[in-house]
Amino acid sequence: MVTIDEVRGLASTLPRAYEVLVHDRVKFRVGRIVFLAFSRDETIMGFGFPKDERAALVAGEPDKFSLPSTSDMRYHWVHARLSALDHAEMEELVLDAWRMCVPKGVAAGYRGGDGRVRPAPPAASG
Repeated sequence: MVTIDEVRGLASTLPRAYEVLVHDRVKFRVGRIVFLAFSRDETIMGFGFPKDERAALVAGEPDKFSLPSTSDMRYHWVHARLSALDHAEMEELVLDAWRMCVPKGVAAGYRGGDGRVRPAPPAASG
């Protein structure tokens, strides 16, 4: 099970990312773009995710992932229950959401706390 503090620990180390509190909800931004947001009770994590892939993600694991509200369907966004995520999966989701918001050069050069470069996932072909 992942906690908001674990997510915060990773997100706060990402270049150009910063935490804000908006209407009692923790959010992480790059510039003005929100790439992570939490429900008020901190059990649900919303994160940036490609629109064209989100239906498959939700359909594959509906107990873990859900679509955003109808009003938020215009955004690149998905929700996940924190209690259903493991640490490695959370790290991948957070990093991918962050990569959607920063310049490619910033994302390509990111080094995690262990010093390893974390390459972006391969681009989808097709």
